[in-house]
Amino acid sequence: MKKSAIISALWKLLPESSIKRLIRSYKYDKNSFQYTSANVFQDIYEGKTNLWGQEESKSGGGSSMNATIALREQLPLIIEKFAITSMLDAPCGDYNWMKTVEKNCSYIGGDIIPEMIENNQKLFGSEKFQFKVIDITKTPIPKVDLIFCRDCLQHLSYNSIKKAIENFKNSGSKYLLTSSYPKTWRNWDILDGDFRCINLSKKPFCFPKPLLVIKEKHTSKLGFDKSMNLYVLDSIV
Repeated sequence: MKKSAIISALWKLLPESSIKRLIRSYKYDKNSFQYTSANVFQDIYEGKTNLWGQEESKSGGGSSMNATIALREQLPLIIEKFAITSMLDAPCGDYNWMKTVEKNCSYIGGDIIPEMIENNQKLFGSEKFQFKVIDITKTPIPKVDLIFCRDCLQHLSYNSIKKAIENFKNSGSKYLLTSSYPKTWRNWDILDGDFRCINLSKKPFCFPKPLLVIKEKHTSKLGFDKSMNLYVLDSIV
């Protein structure tokens, strides 16, 4: 059997995953195509790939009011308990649910999509609340008390996650509040823009025990154990 026929047969056996739809959506040749996070998430935002759906929020169902009940209750308490005076929310998405949270601190919303940031700044920007284009894997991160990074790392490759964590640590920021799935037994790698549940306590991450865990309201069977874990950034090696 020819190599092309084998590849075609294997392709048909693949589930209709987000990355399969993404690959199909691109027309490229090996000499000109560049695969970057910006390509992926820009197309998702514009609805070209329809990976996450256009529901209540352009950032997907996980950013709906219903899916963020626990976070909207707990985040103000964390800000108070840990004396947070400044925070970075990256990626901030379209600010759908976060706009309802009482934040007694300065706030920077960062996202890789320029149009989204421009719209957020126009609608919600103020002296205390700012929105900036930030790619967490390479844009210099401002020093803040709390980096809030929700529903992001599970969409990134191992390499991109490593870059993001190093970037966070290099900022000199104090705490990281980020997504983890504690019942995931084994992590695996993906291409940027796809999805899998990750357990930050398992290899290759091996994060320390979190200071605090927020159990989120799950929106699918896949993420039934979805949580937000709080870490001291200096404790992550």
